[in-house]
Amino acid sequence: MTTKYESDVLIIGGGLTGITAALELLDAGKRVTLLDRATEDRFGGLAKRSFGGLFFVDSPEQQGSGIADSVELAWSDWRRYGELDEADVWPYRWAEAYVHRCLPDVRGWMVERGVSFFRAVNWTERGYYVPGNTVPRFHITWGTGVGVVDPLIERLHGHPNRGRLTLRFGHKVEDLDREGGAVVGAHGTTTSGEPFEARAEATLIASGGIAGNHDKVREVWPRDELGEPPEPMLNGSILEADGLLIDRAAALGASVTHLPRMWNYAAGVRHMRPKFDNHGLSLVPGKSALWMDYRGRRFTDPPLVGSYDTLFLVDRICRQEKKYSWQVLNWKIACKELAVSGAEFNPDVRDKKLVAFAARLLLGNERLVKDFAEGCPDFVTAQTVRELAAKMNAVAGSNDVDAAGLERDIAEYDANVARPKKLQNDDQLRRIAHVRQYLGDRLRTCHNARIVDDKAMPLIAIRTQILTRKSLGGIAADLEGRALDATGEPIAGLFAAGEASGFGGGGMHGKRALEGTFLGGCVFSARMAARGILHGRGADRS
Repeated sequence: MTTKYESDVLIIGGGLTGITAALELLDAGKRVTLLDRATEDRFGGLAKRSFGGLFFVDSPEQQGSGIADSVELAWSDWRRYGELDEADVWPYRWAEAYVHRCLPDVRGWMVERGVSFFRAVNWTERGYYVPGNTVPRFHITWGTGVGVVDPLIERLHGHPNRGRLTLRFGHKVEDLDREGGAVVGAHGTTTSGEPFEARAEATLIASGGIAGNHDKVREVWPRDELGEPPEPMLNGSILEADGLLIDRAAALGASVTHLPRMWNYAAGVRHMRPKFDNHGLSLVPGKSALWMDYRGRRFTDPPLVGSYDTLFLVDRICRQEKKYSWQVLNWKIACKELAVSGAEFNPDVRDKKLVAFAARLLLGNERLVKDFAEGCPDFVTAQTVRELAAKMNAVAGSNDVDAAGLERDIAEYDANVARPKKLQNDDQLRRIAHVRQYLGDRLRTCHNARIVDDKAMPLIAIRTQILTRKSLGGIAADLEGRALDATGEPIAGLFAAGEASGFGGGGMHGKRALEGTFLGGCVFSARMAARGILHGRGADRS
């Protein structure tokens, strides 16, 4: 027997995008059906597992820290870093709209609903050769991604119009339904194998991107830029982000743009307690670690340093014969600088323990280092460089790491560190000196740290792989979230938001993201799509 749902609006996907849209539509008194493939304990999707960083412009947090920002400056940074082309109409318009409106439409909306932010603002994506964020704009949510999602879920369950919401988990939408030229809903199967149909005047695809489906990632991989995709890659997304609904929308004539553009990370490691195949974690690379190629030789043209240009890191590593890398450091550096993106490994922020968070910043995070050194199969420790090289080869299952070359590269770097500051001549040391001028980075970055140091042992090597995370392309949509066909005309009844639409318009970031624009893009695009639905624009072509 087929279960049938009827409402004004069908939302497919229970991540941050779907939750935001549902809240907006309930506020307007609409009847909403929200279907999610996952179980209820995973309500909130990848956003709930995230670290919870958001990109805002000229925020109270920036102003309180003496950071002079402006819409004009941020828009200049975004266009330049993403290499946006004004002729790419909808991505360009979405990017412009986000930069101009993220403060009231995202931050203001979230704060009104119980989300709070640290005063300190992080400085990510400064850029290597293409300048990135001119000033710090990465705002950290108090509570990580949990602190983003849980207040909104509480609002959803306690909404005055909660009776107008049909919320179902374990519902996999397999296809969209179209009648008379308009999308009128969708159908699929529950986890228990029961068929269902959901009919609505407007259908919003909020089902995420493609990063959880490595077959799809390989299919659209930008081979002309990065060569063949790495084998293997790690999955830093969720399995439900498989691109199925993007493909189904395309089959109905929706334009899908910029799908080869992805925001993958260069410093992925295997999860020591994996929940699915190839489950990976994204390290926040320590700036004092030496980044080595698969042979254990240092990248020197230029030295690779994290938090400057994520796309550049992925590009350099993927140009190798074997597309993985190593980070070599010591225990003292790791305790000061090692971090992992996401809620799971930031419990003091996730659980809002301010004293514990302050202690970690001041004293380091030896507990985290021990956890990874003992449990993560990509971590090895040793007392000598030659012992380290042998263990690196054992992890990789090869003899690619040359102990003599590794030893020589480390010794050359350490000799440079030991020189008087005025005689140091290494681009990594220059970048470290630069980032330490900003308090937020100085607290988490070592000063003139040698790798081989008797007072900082043991040595650590971390094998890092490419980790898929987010899609920068997706279903093309106008500023009301209406899915567009190849001619630029709306498909009646069909809307797209969040990662399914490249976080807006089919790719508002361009080639690179300034970070913090993913969660922000989910909220912003969901609200814009909800407005489009409320304006009754889903069924016309004006």
